[in-house]
Amino acid sequence: MKLTHRKTTLDNGLRVLTCAMPHTYSVGVGFYVTIGSRYEQPATAGAAHFIEHMFFKGTEKRPAPEAIAREIEGHGGLFNASTGQEMTVLWTKMQQAHLPLALDVLSDMLRHSLLAAGEVEKERRVILEEISSSQDIPEELVSLALHELTWPDHPLGWDVAGTPDSVNGLGRDGLASFLLQHYGPANTVVSVAGDVQHQQVVDMAAALLGDWQAVPAPDYIAAPVNGVGPRVALVSKKVEQSHLALHLPGLPRDHEERFVLGLLNVILGEGMSSRLFLEIRERLGLAYSVDSYVSTLADTGVTGVYAAVAPDRVLEALAAILGQLQRLRDEPIDEQALRSAKEFVKGRLLLGMEDTMAVAGWFGRQEAAGGEQLTVEQIVERMEQVSADDLLRVANQLFQAGRSHLAVVGPHKRKEEARFKALLVDGPLAAS
Repeated sequence: MKLTHRKTTLDNGLRVLTCAMPHTYSVGVGFYVTIGSRYEQPATAGAAHFIEHMFFKGTEKRPAPEAIAREIEGHGGLFNASTGQEMTVLWTKMQQAHLPLALDVLSDMLRHSLLAAGEVEKERRVILEEISSSQDIPEELVSLALHELTWPDHPLGWDVAGTPDSVNGLGRDGLASFLLQHYGPANTVVSVAGDVQHQQVVDMAAALLGDWQAVPAPDYIAAPVNGVGPRVALVSKKVEQSHLALHLPGLPRDHEERFVLGLLNVILGEGMSSRLFLEIRERLGLAYSVDSYVSTLADTGVTGVYAAVAPDRVLEALAAILGQLQRLRDEPIDEQALRSAKEFVKGRLLLGMEDTMAVAGWFGRQEAAGGEQLTVEQIVERMEQVSADDLLRVANQLFQAGRSHLAVVGPHKRKEEARFKALLVDGPLAAS
């Protein structure tokens, strides 16, 4: 059965989406709010993340954190939230019979958080510990360093959690002001998937959220052009492995070539049959963890590679990674490899669509992000049209040494930074 969704927009701008999955026992409910760290200023860095934490700390109707948790978990449900660069998500997955409760709890959390001063102070300490912990986790530290290198002096380069100074400066009034200014019905999508009736969900959403007052659409600073490089950040840290993360240009979320880049990424570093895994781990034995990824945002994007290797072999690993990027740029992909990549993407998509929360997220995130709305079948159709020539063209556009950024966390001296940069400048990607 093909999955399609229905949409109704309330008078205040709130969008309600449903996808009927009559065969399921569960219902997935997600609230997708287009607000994240890129909407912040230096003084408010971390505000969206802080507010997301506070959603769980009590409402007028459910004044204690445990009262909120009992409502969901006491009925066998799961729930959580997350804050990213462009979106905040609250979600729950429950038995279908508890759909009214699911909508009520999430609406209550979003609209009626108490932001109690005592809870703000307790959660501030928790978030400061969260920020500190990232300094102790090399995988997170290298990612933070790379984001700052890729988008210097820009909100996209900041830690979503903020800085100790910014978090310490966010009081109850500042959080309440940020919440009032940036969270409203017009930039919120309620997406529900399961054995549901569309109009019933719309009626419940209207009763809970129909009187929510609209706020002006939040705005953000455009992403800087990712055209200056290569740049290297070396974070000296006494750890057993060196962690390296590489950024090359990617594509914005709705770019017409995004399906080509997605297939390039699968061939490069997704799964145990990818080139990075077979070369770096299986053939050379350089790393246990190595993979690639694509991150897309409204107006920019990156292609990334991550690996953790022994410190004395990190340059060898980087050279091998760059060599695989060069292969994608210089050698045509054979038909069998292209077919395998397409089947990999198709399988991951279709397997994911068996879960109600995944389906709610599929449609909810697309709607909240704006732009083109595609079904799984339309994604597969676009992907099937990608040719080997398309892969070569996009790889040549994006995989260039002069547009690369590298972060390394490990037991290295500052003077070694020049050796990493030299490999980017004169290594495999420098060849024409």
